[in-house]
Amino acid sequence: MVSGAIALAFLPLLLTLIIRYRYYFMLLYRAVLVRIWKDCVTGLSREERAYQYVLTHAIPGDPDSILDTFDSWCSKVEFISNIGPKKGKVLDRLLMEHSPLTVLELGAHCGYSTIRIARSLPLGARLYSIEMDQRNAAIAEKMIRLAGFDDDTVELIVNPSDEVIPRLRSDYNLERLDFVFMDHWKKCYLPDLQLLEGSGLLGKGSIVLADNVLFPGAPKFLRYLRKSGLYEWKIHRATLEYSRGIRDGMAELVYQGIN
Repeated sequence: MVSGAIALAFLPLLLTLIIRYRYYFMLLYRAVLVRIWKDCVTGLSREERAYQYVLTHAIPGDPDSILDTFDSWCSKVEFISNIGPKKGKVLDRLLMEHSPLTVLELGAHCGYSTIRIARSLPLGARLYSIEMDQRNAAIAEKMIRLAGFDDDTVELIVNPSDEVIPRLRSDYNLERLDFVFMDHWKKCYLPDLQLLEGSGLLGKGSIVLADNVLFPGAPKFLRYLRKSGLYEWKIHRATLEYSRGIRDGMAELVYQGIN
């Protein structure tokens, strides 16, 4: 009787927590539990399942069709963390406004943002995309080529970002990066930004766009921006991709150089 009374006393609190954090519980279910179950049932990785869906539902050589199909899969089937359509519009707008000729992407994952960037680039521009996970890079490669982009437009580099960035000048003959998109491990945002600064590849006016700075968050990265004085920057507030009720945002940085 006593234990039952205690359970009833905590029931309102439990219901309150479930209601308040329902979007996080749903994210846990879609991003973790469904993934584990389908990994076991299909014998494929989540990224491989996403590619199979896109391959059978999208129009080859049509980047818009591939992105729309990928969005449909992430919204209705399984959750994958990429920039998504809503935050993607901010990325699209910045690329259209600045027409960068040399772009670096940190974190290709399945190739979604790679395709989104490549379709907005001006003629003659080149995108270098870094992905450290070999299995994900293999999926990204197939997705990028399915969208119709060849090596002259997109070069996929399979290695950790902290190993590649110091070699961008020597191995890839880069002198300046006009635009950088960060969507890899959040703990790498700050050290990789500092590597880019130290490499001299950021020139005055270079744009850096970093996703998910509020959720799951990159607090050290944001603290550095406030203190460094090297950037004009702002946060584009949004919600987490393919989710409602979870606040997120992207940091837009404009490099000002050392005074």
